[in-house]
Amino acid sequence: MRRRLAALAVIPFIAASSNAHAGSNDPVGDLITSVMAGKLPGAPVFNLKATLYHAGAKGVGALDSLGCKVVAMRTVAVDKNVIPRRTVLFIKETVGVKMPDGKLHDGYWYATDVGGAIKGERIDLYTGQGAASMKPVKNLSLAKISAVKVGTFKGCPPA
Repeated sequence: MRRRLAALAVIPFIAASSNAHAGSNDPVGDLITSVMAGKLPGAPVFNLKATLYHAGAKGVGALDSLGCKVVAMRTVAVDKNVIPRRTVLFIKETVGVKMPDGKLHDGYWYATDVGGAIKGERIDLYTGQGAASMKPVKNLSLAKISAVKVGTFKGCPPA
């Protein structure tokens, strides 16, 4: 039953992908290519400047602006006038970055926090405990990244 529901959830994306690539014989392949390129049919794309923040820095607490626990390499602070809180973002530039648990990042982030310096087309990626937590992300070009809205969530994001 779960597989059937998951397949049904993908159908609108396949239809949108298929319409966006008229004449294509591979709508599922087109969808996968769109996701890998950081673009979903009909999904808003934000071109942003990113900065990093970590626990232990001045003004950074254990909870985000929703009252949820901040999660290393998943929590992102946004200007809620640009990107609404509770938005799931796919940031292709972070795919493959090493996570605190040793796994590689899949590119998904959760907009749950805001910050006084986060205004306009800017986001702040939470990296974890201490300045050393920023090392895996420091090699990324943060001056210009693209974030794609891929969904929303209720409550707190998964840890």
